[in-house]
Amino acid sequence: MEQTVIKGKICDLDNICDCLTVGELAPCAIVIFGASGDLTARKLIPALYRMFLNASLPAPVSIVGCARTGYNHDTFRTFLQAACASDPILDMARWHEFADKIYYSPLNYDSLPDFLELASLLNTLDQQRGTRGNRLFDLALPPSLYEAVATKIGEAGLASQFEEGKGWTRIVIEKPFGRDLDSALALDQTLHQHFHEKQIFRIDHYLAKETVQNILTFRFANTIFEPIWNRGYIESVGIIAAEKLGVEHRAGYYEQSGVLRDMFQNHMLQLLSLIAMEPPSHFEAERVRDEKIKLFRSIRPLHNRTEDIVLGQYGPGVIDGQEVPGYRQEPGVSSDSLIPTFAMLPVYVDNWRWQGVPFYLVSGKRMARKETRIVIQFKDVPHSLFRDILGAKVIANRLVLGIYPKESISLTFQTKNPGAKMCMRSMTMDFKYDDFYTEPSPEAYEKVLLDCIQGDHMLFWRQDGIELSWSLLTPLLNECETCQGRSQRLHNYSAGSWGPDTAKTIIERIVT
Repeated sequence: MEQTVIKGKICDLDNICDCLTVGELAPCAIVIFGASGDLTARKLIPALYRMFLNASLPAPVSIVGCARTGYNHDTFRTFLQAACASDPILDMARWHEFADKIYYSPLNYDSLPDFLELASLLNTLDQQRGTRGNRLFDLALPPSLYEAVATKIGEAGLASQFEEGKGWTRIVIEKPFGRDLDSALALDQTLHQHFHEKQIFRIDHYLAKETVQNILTFRFANTIFEPIWNRGYIESVGIIAAEKLGVEHRAGYYEQSGVLRDMFQNHMLQLLSLIAMEPPSHFEAERVRDEKIKLFRSIRPLHNRTEDIVLGQYGPGVIDGQEVPGYRQEPGVSSDSLIPTFAMLPVYVDNWRWQGVPFYLVSGKRMARKETRIVIQFKDVPHSLFRDILGAKVIANRLVLGIYPKESISLTFQTKNPGAKMCMRSMTMDFKYDDFYTEPSPEAYEKVLLDCIQGDHMLFWRQDGIELSWSLLTPLLNECETCQGRSQRLHNYSAGSWGPDTAKTIIERIVT
């Protein structure tokens, strides 16, 4: 019988649905700050409801929303029901069972009395529902509020790490973790005034995608790939995260960040680390994160190389047959903004495995399609036996890890066409997750919430990783934002294209 390994246990492929569930989880209260916002309605509550339907939510559990909006328990439940009902995939038949677990506590984020009122509600729910003092605080808030809310949680006595076996407290924050090295250090200092590092979970939901998690399995569980995963056989690596959407309603944030802060400090560097890191001695959170840290320390400094970087900003264009405005015409964006919405950044890892191999990191908004993929381009064969016969170059092997929209793995190689004449062509072996796994797999936010409840840090940033990533990006950001001729270095590209012409050669290698 065919077998596979999921979450550390061997599973029969004929019974793959068993791998989508977890063992018994500790009961807890999940407290969401920013509960009336978009992230809660679109991501967090639908994820928790799917976990409830899939029997992967703790029992008992309390879900407590907190925000400035003047909801009560019933109006908050109605708001969330409408948000979930807008998703045609969600089965709303059991919503009322789920809604019985939801509560609301209105508060101002700078009001200690409001946080004390929240503490009182949580103590009451602990007694009524048997959640044993376990609390998960999720900050679904603008980054500017992280420090204030974390401080008030601590001042209200809600941050205490209880004795082993008598309850736990954890806090979840979303990226961005600061906007440069100094602000990241300040945020960390505030968090550690009341929380220990093991209580802090810094989410990067990209890491919870199945294909991303499978990178380590693909590399380290298959002997045919790991021996050639180095400078001797790999020519280059391309990592692209392209978005079709523009800045949308996030102009206030994006005008302060740009694409380098928004995508490269977190998602792009994390994908790079999984592709390039050395094998950990054991598959456990701290060992894996240790190897990522070693990788970040090996990255060649990015500043003083601004001539290698391509920055761009989208102008008006056509997407899906509709004319769309340029970045400077978006509501809330300055008419002379120099904020980049596209970047192509070549990265080099100065260690024995990767010396001289370029890693091309590419991300942009308003591009031809929404797609995230990693392309490993292997070197040409060292001696072509067929060059005189074919009269053409033999195309080198290429491995593509598709992350979005289709999670897949494909390998391109050369074959001979049938017939008397020697004719070669490229063929591709494809593995598509949707074709093979018929059962629904947990979506990214389900996975990260489940790991938070379990206390598993594998998919989360550690503070030293945050500091190293900002140490790499901050000097580059300073150069890009203060250099002479900044406007001339910002290349325009049409919405619906693959970015500036100056990056065309590299992008074509990755997306075609």
